[in-house]
This record gives sequence, structure tokens and C-alpha cells, in this order.
Amino acid sequence: MEDDNPKAHEKAMEMNGVGKDAVAATANEKLKNVDQEEGVRAPSGFGVRHVQTVLLFFGLTVAYALRVNLSVAIVVMVDKKAANPDFEEFDWNERTKSLILSSFFWGYVVTQIPAGQMAQRFGAKVLLLGSLGVCSTLAVLTPWFAHIGGSQLVIALRVVQGLSQGFIFPSTHTMLSKWAPVSERGTLGTYCYAGAQFGTVVMLAVSGVLAASSMGWPSIFYISGAAGCIWSVLWFFFGSNSPVEHRSISPEERNFIESSLGNQDHSKKIVTPWMAIFTSAPMIALIVAHCSHNWGFWTLLTQMPTYMKSVLGLDIKKNALLSSLPYLAMWILSFVFSPISDFLINRQYLSRVVCRKLFNSIGLWIPMCALLGLAFVPKGGTDLAIALLTVAVGINSATYLGFQVNHIDLAPNHAGTMMGITNCAANIMSIIAPLIVGEVLTDEKDPIQWRTVFYIAAAVYCVGNLVFVTLGKAEIQSWNEPRNASDSETGVPNNHNNANAVDHVD
Repeated sequence: MEDDNPKAHEKAMEMNGVGKDAVAATANEKLKNVDQEEGVRAPSGFGVRHVQTVLLFFGLTVAYALRVNLSVAIVVMVDKKAANPDFEEFDWNERTKSLILSSFFWGYVVTQIPAGQMAQRFGAKVLLLGSLGVCSTLAVLTPWFAHIGGSQLVIALRVVQGLSQGFIFPSTHTMLSKWAPVSERGTLGTYCYAGAQFGTVVMLAVSGVLAASSMGWPSIFYISGAAGCIWSVLWFFFGSNSPVEHRSISPEERNFIESSLGNQDHSKKIVTPWMAIFTSAPMIALIVAHCSHNWGFWTLLTQMPTYMKSVLGLDIKKNALLSSLPYLAMWILSFVFSPISDFLINRQYLSRVVCRKLFNSIGLWIPMCALLGLAFVPKGGTDLAIALLTVAVGINSATYLGFQVNHIDLAPNHAGTMMGITNCAANIMSIIAPLIVGEVLTDEKDPIQWRTVFYIAAAVYCVGNLVFVTLGKAEIQSWNEPRNASDSETGVPNNHNNANAVDHVD
């Protein structure tokens, strides 16, 4: 029968004038229904795969809490009158503060590309355990390091924390590729990666209260570090690399997952086409879009508490709570945009490439307009400034349906490597952006200097999305597959391997 030979069917479709997008869509539909075709139904109830998703959610929650805890803490560390005055104060100017805030990414960019290969070789569980275990321990030691070594030792500590966290997203990607059935991948992937924004919200919301409490600003690091240590213990006992390695998974659930993902031939090594990747126009568009996103995102994340204190005149408690509001909006909107995008594509109201460009434009150009508006907020316009900041950050979640999933559209076999490349380049922007702010912002109370900061971020957003809209594509590229005799005969990518691609990555 025709359905028994999917590659021949796809080739026939191409010969009949059906475009590549339609071929890919047909292949993806077959993959989504593979578990039903083989008669394997999803087990009812809360399964082991859901336990892994919950653990990954809280792992990313802790990771981002450890990443952003310094953004609020540093406001109090340089001005003890802003919270509990009974704790040590440091004489750090804006340039030093910017160096400290950016130092995390000096280490973070180094481990991005090799992390995926290491997760595949050694297992994602041990890398996640080591990554968050080390990062959490160093968080607990941060107040002591600041006391004995000042800014130099804090910078060194943050670099090591960045090195350790560079393994988190490639390892999470690997975990989901083993645990998320095709029919549930979007849901499990969204729930898992939502932990990143949840961690940002929680850390920004509670850090101001902690700094003003009897435990002072050191408690920000103690509590976030302790949370990471607790997660590490839970992960050690309940985390597992794959259904094959899990000792208590039911045969029904294991069969469901493995049937959905299909039989995978791990003996065949796919060589990464480095030259093709780096010379691909859609890949260049991804790199530029990811870089522009990170510039604006991390400019706001690291500088928002300072802006609220110095320009808007908010005390540390209100500062922290309001700083978390935009990221709460971003977390909520990520669950809103995802089903809308799927609806538009699945109902064929928009093509995949148009939908990617539309949501990327929403995620970058609307925040661009909000930043331009923020530059002209009149004195005393605190409510308007908060609203614009919330829009600038919250709407940014639309990029999850834009450039971030576009890696998988272009080359599912190399999506992890591509994400490592774009994330490495993008996090260089995370280093540069706070440093540029430190050079521009010689007086943190001067709204004119802040206007320049917002201008720069808006311009980067504008250019980044313009490149993506111009060069971006959404069909599988020719360099996705190795040049084998079988592939050459059909001319069609082996979409069976697409089952290993993850829908949401960062």
C-alpha cells in the first residue's frame, strides 16, 4: 500500500508539484500519529515522564533564580540604606557593577557548544546534577566571597557559575528528546521551559523582601542556593536519562514513549556540516535574531531594578515586586501564544514561515515600540513606565514561536548544535549589553542617559527582526541529512529522526 512506503509517497507528492512545506507537514503528521498507528495508547494518569518534566521545570526555576539573584541583591549591596542597613556595603561604581552582572556570561558562552555532545555521551542526568550542584554551592558562598575578595572574587565566582550553567539547556534538550512522546512534545516542552520565567518571577519578587528582612541581602544567596541543593538531591534519586534506565516505569508507559519516538539507530553517526550551517542564510538570520533578543532581554533584566530605584524612586520591596511583574506576564503569555501559533498553522490560516516571522515580529517589534515610549516617560509617570516595561518584556515571549523553534524547522537532526551556536553568540550579547550600559550610564539618576540605553536596545530589536523577516525560512534545509545512497535516491530528508527534536529550546 502507498502508506507503507512513506518516502516513496513523499517523492510522489513532490513530483506532483506539492511543495516541500507540504511534504514536511505530511511527514510530521505521520510522526504525530505514530503511536496511534501502532495501536499504542497513552497510559492514563500521572506517569514517570510527567515526573521528569516537573523535575526539569523546577530545575530551570532554580537555574534562573541563581542566574538573576544578583540583579536585585547588587542594588542593596552598594546601598545598605535601601534595605536592612545592618549588613556590609560595597563601594562599587556603575562600571564595576556592570562587570559583575555580565561576568556570569563569560563562562556561560564557553560550554554551550560542547555541552550537547557531552550530554549525549555521558548522560544528561549527571551533567544537570553537577551543573546545578556546583552553581548552588557557589551561590551560598557568594556573601563570603564578596567579604574576603570584593568584586574580583565575586566576578570569578560568577564566571564559574556561568561555566556550570552552560550545560543546563543542552542537557534539558537531551532529556526531553528521550522522554517526550511526539504527541505530547509541545505540551511537555512548554511546561518544562516555563520554569525559566517562573524562576525569574519568584527570585525578583522575593529578593526585595529577603533583603529588607532580619537576614539581609546575604539571605538572597543562601535561600536560592539551598533551593538548588534540595533540587539536586531530588534529581539524584528521581531523575533518569531515559525510560530504558528508569527502574520503576511501567511497561505500558515505556512502550508508549519508545513506540512514539520510533526505533533509533544510534550506531550511525551524523557528521555535523559546519560549513553549510555557518554559510546558510536562514541560520545567519537565526543568529542575528537570537543576538538581538538577548541584548534587549538581558539589558532589561540586569538594569531594571536599578532603573526603578534611581529614576522611578521605588523602595527595594516595591522594586523587586514590580521587577518581577514583566516576567510574570512573559510566563503567562508563553502559554497564550503557543496554542494560537499551532491553531494558525494546523488550520492552514498561515504558512509555517509566515507564522514564524509574524510571532517573531510581535516578540521584537512591539517591545521595540515600548522601549521608545519608555524613553519619553515624563517625570512622575511611574505607572506608565511600569506598564511599558511589562509590555517590553511580556510580549517578548512571542519569540518562542519565532526564531527559537525555527532551529527545528530548518534542521531537526542538528537542532541541538544549532541552538548551541546561536545561544553562544547570543550570550556574548548578554556580556556586552551590561558593559555598554555601564559606559553610557555614568549617572544612574539621569533619565537622559537611560533614554540612550533604551534607544540602543530598541535599535537592536529593530535590526534583528528585520534580518529574520528578510532571510528566515521554515523548510528543512538540504544539509539536514548526511549524503547517503538511500537519501540520494529519494531526495527526501529522513523525517523519522524528527522525533528527537524538541519543540521549545533556549
